[in-house]
Amino acid sequence: MPAITLVGAQWGDEGKGKATDLVGNRVDYVVRYQGGNNAGHTVVIGEDRYALHLLPAGILSPDVVPVIANGVVIDPGVLFEELRGLQERGVDTGNLRISANAHLIMPYHRALDKVSERFLGKGRIGTTGRGIGPTYSDKTSRVGVRVQDTFDPKILRKKIELTLNDKNQILTKVFNRRGLDPEQVVDEYLGYAEMLRPYVSDTSLELNAALDEGKTVFLEGSQGTLLDLDHGTYPFVTSSSPTAGGACAGAGIGPTRVSKVIGIVKAYTTRVGSGPFPTELLDESGEWLRQSGGEYGVTTGRNRRCGWFDAAIARYATRINGITDFFLTKLDVLSGLDRIPVCVGYDVNGVRHDEIPMTQTDFHHATPIYEYLDGWNSDISHARSFEELPKNAQAYVRTLEEMSGAPISAIGVGPGRDQTLELSPLT
Repeated sequence: MPAITLVGAQWGDEGKGKATDLVGNRVDYVVRYQGGNNAGHTVVIGEDRYALHLLPAGILSPDVVPVIANGVVIDPGVLFEELRGLQERGVDTGNLRISANAHLIMPYHRALDKVSERFLGKGRIGTTGRGIGPTYSDKTSRVGVRVQDTFDPKILRKKIELTLNDKNQILTKVFNRRGLDPEQVVDEYLGYAEMLRPYVSDTSLELNAALDEGKTVFLEGSQGTLLDLDHGTYPFVTSSSPTAGGACAGAGIGPTRVSKVIGIVKAYTTRVGSGPFPTELLDESGEWLRQSGGEYGVTTGRNRRCGWFDAAIARYATRINGITDFFLTKLDVLSGLDRIPVCVGYDVNGVRHDEIPMTQTDFHHATPIYEYLDGWNSDISHARSFEELPKNAQAYVRTLEEMSGAPISAIGVGPGRDQTLELSPLT
């Protein structure tokens, strides 16, 4: 059986947890392939709501093997706190697999992330301050600490001592902050070794073997296409590749194993942090979307910036990821509007752009060009088929589908497991 990749088609927070939970009940493995605890998924099962920050959403499905793959960066303290929280609620976490090659977020990564972001002032990126970027930087610089290093005290101590020679100089002499004691850091992370050991495996080998055996592997991305390090609104991006291309490298499987790419897209648009956002609403309409959609970060609690649906961004995501199916979320939030604006392109200094402008400067100065679609007044949260939606809601979906360049195969009309309309099979 092939692998299926799930990607965010906007700036993240599109509702990937809901999609993963839906599909995760039908697959054998659910794999987080990049990012860290700077992302969050909310999953609602009956009356229970789960906020997941590092663990794959598939951990809530008892017959699924959840995997934290090599492309993820792991804060072990956060990992075990999250595991304890699920265990206390009766969730079996024993099937979790963690790649030995995944990199660890260290205390000095968190310290540097926070002080450097404050130092940037108005030029700040808008990071979560959880050490994600500095960890990926050390990975690229080949001085990172991996999960497997905790099993070898000599290697762990050597890596930490060498790295802190440099990091402490930066903390104390550049930012006037207190340095970290290498021995304390070594002792802390050696303490995680036996806690990690039961979960650690060669996840790439296991996933490829599972595919060879005819099992289905679901690759779950965090963040979104416009936050991709290469293809997002750089420099206001994350430190990894949440696009479909990053899924293979982050999970350790070949691109020929993937047969379907599901793009998650909201019925409107949000983003967290700094950076361009052409359809952003800074008036009462934006606040209405925020309140109606509960647009607050799962991990940080920060207010999300809100705006209307941007079809140019959806087309871009289709192209970059090779999206085969869209999962449209939060359609119910738009109920009650007489007219719904949809961005179909941009005006940049009097020139129309039907696609995202090539340069950051032009995208910063892009003014949205809107078309207006008729809204609907009825509550759609009880709909259980596409035909039960009001005609104007159906027309809105079909118009977004045509503008985005890939079929909409599922629609979310509420947060619950049963509030998804599946137009065509996602698995």
